[in-house]
Amino acid sequence: MDHRRRTASGILRLQVLFLLFHTISQIMAEQEVENLSGLSTNPEKDIFVVRENGTTCLMAEFAAKFIVPYDVWASNYVDLITEQADIPLSRGAEMKGRCGHNESELQVFWVDNAYALKMLFVKEGHNTSKGLEASWRLSKVQFVYDSSERTYFKDAVNPGKHTANSHRLSALVTPAGKSYECQAQQTISLTSSDHQKTVAMLLSSVHIQPFDIISDFVFSEEHKCPVDEREQLEETLPLILGLILGLVIVITLTIYHIHHKLTANQVQIPRDRSQYKHMG
Repeated sequence: MDHRRRTASGILRLQVLFLLFHTISQIMAEQEVENLSGLSTNPEKDIFVVRENGTTCLMAEFAAKFIVPYDVWASNYVDLITEQADIPLSRGAEMKGRCGHNESELQVFWVDNAYALKMLFVKEGHNTSKGLEASWRLSKVQFVYDSSERTYFKDAVNPGKHTANSHRLSALVTPAGKSYECQAQQTISLTSSDHQKTVAMLLSSVHIQPFDIISDFVFSEEHKCPVDEREQLEETLPLILGLILGLVIVITLTIYHIHHKLTANQVQIPRDRSQYKHMG
């Protein structure tokens, strides 16, 4: 009986040690993060990198701003009016992240943790006519803000921390193994715990890859958003049409020149017989 107890106690200790080691490993992995925003030539864009086991597993470049409505007292101190706080994502933000096979996460904190952004990415497979195809997407956004913070909020009524969440989000959908790139501005709507107000998250200059990064600090092949593709087409279409028009003009002038040269070398035979005596 004592032997069984000692064995059970030893197994329990091993399980506890394994769980503790696993937890510490996860914490250490989360700490392998780098804010490389100083390398960006765009002062509004941030660059975040998450690394695990010495390799890059998540990279994110983007500019973000949050439009947050909040209540203030009117001049009569009886009525409430709505003001708007424009909160940009600061360059000196702190961050942490987590990478997984099918789920990755990026968290960013700034202004002494008065503001916090959490972005959750998932990778999943779908049955198509071509077979099973995998893709990843941004599935959840959470923004925590403190309306008592004085940089962006002025005299908010009932100041304090509020949480704004996305609802059934499916954004930045990208084929597996590729990065998502979009220069155009995109808006993601969030619902705040502050009387269900709508908070707008404005994303631009986006380049993100939360899965399947092959080379350290290097994005995989880009999957461009439809807006960028349309803008690129609108930019290149006039050039293509101009080239086609120029080619048509060159061909027309060449044909005209050849035709003019051939007709100029032809001998004109007079139709009136009386003119033959003048020939020779």
